[in-house]
Amino acid sequence: MISFIAGTTAELIKIAPVFHRIAERAATPKLWFTAQHVDEVADVLSDLRLPEPDVWFVPRAQARDLDSPAQVPGWAAQVMRTAWSRRAELRAQLTADGRPPLVLVHGDTFTTPYGALIGKKILKARVGHIEAGTRSGSILSPLPEELNRKIAGKFVDIHFSPSEREVHNLRGARGVVVNTEANTAIDSMRQVVDQPLDVPGLPEKFGLATLHRFELVSRADKYREVLEILRAQSRKMPVLYLAGTPEREKIRALGLANLFDDKFLAQPKMRYLKFLPLVARAEYVVTDSGGLQEECGYLGLPCAVHRARTERHVGIGGNVVLTELRGDRLREFLDTYQNRRRESWTDKYHPSDIVVNSLAQLGYC
Repeated sequence: MISFIAGTTAELIKIAPVFHRIAERAATPKLWFTAQHVDEVADVLSDLRLPEPDVWFVPRAQARDLDSPAQVPGWAAQVMRTAWSRRAELRAQLTADGRPPLVLVHGDTFTTPYGALIGKKILKARVGHIEAGTRSGSILSPLPEELNRKIAGKFVDIHFSPSEREVHNLRGARGVVVNTEANTAIDSMRQVVDQPLDVPGLPEKFGLATLHRFELVSRADKYREVLEILRAQSRKMPVLYLAGTPEREKIRALGLANLFDDKFLAQPKMRYLKFLPLVARAEYVVTDSGGLQEECGYLGLPCAVHRARTERHVGIGGNVVLTELRGDRLREFLDTYQNRRRESWTDKYHPSDIVVNSLAQLGYC
């Protein structure tokens, strides 16, 4: 039996194609949820045809989005209490079909090391890690993602790495390392990217921004700088900034609401089914999201990653630019983005097939 332990909307998006391919083999994978994200989960499950989670490690009635690092210890304690108190039941689910029990985790969120720990130490199962081996080279940037990946790796038996670079990063690691050739996100992208747009009042041409990471939003000077740069750019072409609740609160606290108008538009985040078609139709993207960096990389869309470092390398040196949080590098990108568009790779790779074929060869499905 195979169970996915996930906790964020991004993880759900990236495990969805693997989940469905396992189910196509007449298997019945389980979905266990840690509730790092809650508010948009129902939409993502619906959009990607995923079932309601079989287990919530945080009682659903009490679950809330984790908006700050201060909330993590209490959340983690609840997740571990549930895993321990229900260990016999969960173990029984994993061994019900007579096959070797396997827990799959994804990526680099707080759920990744906790899920790996639960699978390996509490449930005595094998653990597979999808999107394994990405490294920035600095334990402090991005924090906590780099640390989460390294901790999770200590419990993993099967590492599914998105390219040869990540395979190389895992040299000497215990267990099996499988090169999936791309991130499984590309399989989800392929299903939704051509959906019709439903955004009232959307300009014919526009730039798109998503900026939410703690390392940026917590630094008032850097956050102000990037918003002012985007405001100036919006005089040439409208810029749509998709901001979550924490970012909108930060904008109010810093007195930056006056930067936004009918050219520099701040709007709430969108569900995945609407967001990806919007991304695909943008002239360029400015983001601090590693996942969106990869999606733009596969789409061939000009993208500036406004971070000090990135552990992901899709598109870097081609259509993707790492700004290192420097305003001058962001301005240079905005002046030259037209030259960076590349051919889309969305039909080139099928990493979820590689994951599931590998699991079949190893006797898990």
